[in-house]
Amino acid sequence: MALSAKNLRNKNLTLDEVDQALIALLTDNARLPTAELARSVGLSAPSVAERLRRLEEDGVVKAYTVELDPKALGYTLTAIVRIRPLPGQLHAVERLLIESPEVVECDKVTGEDCFVARYLLRSIEELDPILERIAQRAQTSTSIVKTSPVKRRQPPIG
Repeated sequence: MALSAKNLRNKNLTLDEVDQALIALLTDNARLPTAELARSVGLSAPSVAERLRRLEEDGVVKAYTVELDPKALGYTLTAIVRIRPLPGQLHAVERLLIESPEVVECDKVTGEDCFVARYLLRSIEELDPILERIAQRAQTSTSIVKTSPVKRRQPPIG
């Protein structure tokens, strides 16, 4: 029986060294063929296919994705915007964030701010119109990312 992600945390899931190696290989290149994965971990292709199916069913592997390079698409700036909705505006601000294509990531957080959003911009001139869309509903504090010493990475699996 397949587990939902919600039920995954209740399961005593253990990943052996082969599972961990497969995940590491797929993290580096999700397009690796099963035969190449099998050679890398010293198993048959059917055994690897079964392990991958189990990892998917258990909710460990959620998707095989493409990672785009924002700079190659002309997005040269990243802005981190901390957002504090005005009284009664929480849901309206959340809708605005969901509907804004410039928002590539957003977390609802505890503390003084309610949201931390990551915006991709082609130029600094794009920032003011974006912020003006939420200015009547929230206070914002913006930081421009200079570098990212730690890129988004997978959680530790070992």
